Amino acid sequence: MAPATLESAFSKDSTSTAVIVPGDSVLSVSYQKLSSDVKAFQQKLANVGISAEAAVSIALPNTYEFIVSFIAASWQRAIAAPLNPAYKQSEFEFYIDDLSSAIALVPKGAFAQDAAAVRAARRYNAAIAECYYNGHEVVLDVKETGKLAGKRASVEIAHPDDVALVLHTSGTTGRPKAVPLTHRNLLRTMENIQSTYQLTPKDRTMLVMPLFHVHGLLAGFLAPLASGGSVVVPPKFSASVFWKDFVEHQANWYTAVPTIHQILLKNQAPSPLPKIRFIRSCSSPLSPKVFHELEKTFGAPVLEAYAMTEAAHQMTSNPLPPGKRQPGSVGVGQGVEVIILDDSGNEVAQGKEAEICIRGENVTKGYLNNPAANASSFTKDGFFRTGDQGKKDADGYIIITGRIKELINKGGEKISPIELDNVIAQNPAVSEAVSFALEDEVYGQDVGLAVVVKEGQKLNAGELKTWMAERVAKFKLPKKIFFTDIMPKTATGKIQRRLVAEAMLKKEKPSAKL
Repeated sequence: MAPATLESAFSKDSTSTAVIVPGDSVLSVSYQKLSSDVKAFQQKLANVGISAEAAVSIALPNTYEFIVSFIAASWQRAIAAPLNPAYKQSEFEFYIDDLSSAIALVPKGAFAQDAAAVRAARRYNAAIAECYYNGHEVVLDVKETGKLAGKRASVEIAHPDDVALVLHTSGTTGRPKAVPLTHRNLLRTMENIQSTYQLTPKDRTMLVMPLFHVHGLLAGFLAPLASGGSVVVPPKFSASVFWKDFVEHQANWYTAVPTIHQILLKNQAPSPLPKIRFIRSCSSPLSPKVFHELEKTFGAPVLEAYAMTEAAHQMTSNPLPPGKRQPGSVGVGQGVEVIILDDSGNEVAQGKEAEICIRGENVTKGYLNNPAANASSFTKDGFFRTGDQGKKDADGYIIITGRIKELINKGGEKISPIELDNVIAQNPAVSEAVSFALEDEVYGQDVGLAVVVKEGQKLNAGELKTWMAERVAKFKLPKKIFFTDIMPKTATGKIQRRLVAEAMLKKEKPSAKL
């Protein structure tokens, strides 16, 4: 019988290895130990008052304590809400406030440093707890009880339709949308990934994606463990030690964004090459050139996939050999229905371009507290509109041809241009600001910014970037800033990012390359 919740998926009394954390002192954890640590941490969450539907904000890097706290929160019927540890205070505040988080988990030492996540949690009266592994167990060191003062809960048993995870996805409105994913959603994606790549207990993956991202969490971590395999979890991706760890810990596959593949291609490949069963690419388009270079350099099949947070990650993928791998295509549906619909919701002829739409048990039922987004994002038949334009070729393989929505996809990180516009507009020297996607050799896309400075004010690119760095995460900072006297607009006075981008790129000398 297939597992129905994350608890049934990961409660394994097995001495086989589940997690390896490289370092000066390698941490190797069996399924038995992982299950024991998760149960103990679940009890700790209950003891401080975490109960069903309580949001647990996890502001931890890729560590064993992240793994344990995430799984334990889901077992406790709480909502795990992973956050990028590099966020600024205002960004943490948005996410903690949006979910009314009960507690924020932060790294050891963060409280004494009065870190951004600590200040944000305090502002919204969330409990604050440092979370770390002491060599024996994962410690939950509560520093401030906040809204949990005096509370205590009993240990819960999760249900398939409980929301286990909430991640936010940037939207064209500028306000990130909260995507609730149930145990049922996550288990179905894990089953789909396991089926697509024929994962078994013999497989071991090298985790290079952050666990606060749906790519790393589902494809790089949960799916491999659900298959009985194991995961090597370094604290972050480092090209200089990637292959050393890969070989030493006997990994045989990895999944990453194209940016990471390109970085690995620029570094010395190990000799002899380890046996790599396959390389998976997802979260932004993989160029056919990089596809062929990867296969030639590492002697392994490269499988490009297509995924979204709203689908609990994977929707389509190219198949393993002997199935056809098609460069420039994201493959075929994997456990989901994929159709191409026009604006009226009618399926178009094969080969014709329109919006890629999907339906499946892995897909969220809708955004939290956002009826307008739900109305526009789902068809009457329950298909989710991805916002991507594409077509099916003669073999039914999906080819993405463009982005209907205006998000900037920087190496898999989705950046809302509206969000950036709203931040930059707060600068007292700025009259108008429009951000847009730039083509980028490494990231696929990067951030471009057009700015009109107020009359009588002075502002240069370096000053603006320094000002932005205090307000947004580093990956959102613009690569190029263009200063202009007039912002290009349509005849009706509407600013269109495409027109702004075209006008700025026609300028022979952009004012800055940052």
